[in-house]
Amino acid sequence: MRKRNRRLKQVTLIILLASLGYFGYHWYANRNWVATDDAFVIGHLVTLKAQTEGTVVEILAENTQHVKKGDVLVRLDGNIAQIALQQAEAELGQIVRDIVTQTAKIDTLSQRIVARQAALTQVRHDLKRFIVAARDGAVSDQQVQNTRDKIRELEAAIQETRAEKAGVEAQVKGVAIDHHPAVEKAKSRVRRAFLDYHRRNVVAPVSGYVAKRRAQVGDNVKAGATLLAIVPLDDLWIEANFLETQIAGIRPGQSAEIRVDAYGSELVYHGTVEGLNPGTGSTFALLPTDNATGNFIHIAERVPVRIGLDPKDLQDNPLQPGLSTLTRINISEAGEPLLTSSARADGDAYRTSIYDNELDGVEARIERIIAENSALFHQAGNK
Repeated sequence: MRKRNRRLKQVTLIILLASLGYFGYHWYANRNWVATDDAFVIGHLVTLKAQTEGTVVEILAENTQHVKKGDVLVRLDGNIAQIALQQAEAELGQIVRDIVTQTAKIDTLSQRIVARQAALTQVRHDLKRFIVAARDGAVSDQQVQNTRDKIRELEAAIQETRAEKAGVEAQVKGVAIDHHPAVEKAKSRVRRAFLDYHRRNVVAPVSGYVAKRRAQVGDNVKAGATLLAIVPLDDLWIEANFLETQIAGIRPGQSAEIRVDAYGSELVYHGTVEGLNPGTGSTFALLPTDNATGNFIHIAERVPVRIGLDPKDLQDNPLQPGLSTLTRINISEAGEPLLTSSARADGDAYRTSIYDNELDGVEARIERIIAENSALFHQAGNK
């Protein structure tokens, strides 16, 4: 019995020492770290939408495929956009012709004024002769009165023609045809229709992997309809949601270790705290909590912390947005001031140049339409 008791005491002592050693090791190793398993891989999800109306006639990319910036991913028939472009070009030509006609009308009104002034001069001469002849009884008083009425009629007609001429001049004088307000408005409609026609080819704004393809051949899509998404896997970060009781020592610039469930605990990713979100998750919820209702229950909130990943780690072991992680931050490091942020917005996912040259060629089309429809004006000027 004594021997048995002695062995039990020895086993108990060994277990106690092992437990103390285990907890001592973990306290020493983890006391400078804060950890959370409420952390996920986050990345850019670039949603590609139709920018004009049309019917899908070709799909050039499938889910999981890698595409490059500028690649055509979906083609629309573009018939509606083409009809709108033709209509806009016809309207521009008609407006140019209307302005040419208005300009020519100014010359017509000027000639009409000259003709009526000549007629007025003749009638005035006749009136003088009629007045002299009336004294001798050769001309009746009625004829003299009719001549005076004719003079007033011609004077009114000249004033009316001058006013009409002034109105036409106010519309077309003082500005070249291609800079006329009505022409500028029509040119804008041509540019918009040209842009819609150009955008029948839906291109990738960034490089990445295709996901959530919704477009199907034959779909009649409207502008704004979602076609697919592009995920750039070279620009990912961790969003770790720490309890508010854990964030007192977290600062931007501190190092972090991330273990992803998909790869197990053996593989460790390295990261750096880039900044703390300026509010808890509940603050930005769709329906924020109203704690002034009287039904208050104290719950520790979580603050999202952005952690940048080492690009080499990402290259060696690619990740996908949404993966769960176990993330911990070394709070023993000094780091930067709390409100500092090292997050950058200078990657390819933040800007694209594929839309810069969409209007190439439209100005040449506009100039040709104006030149062809204003030829009548130039011919009249040469004469």
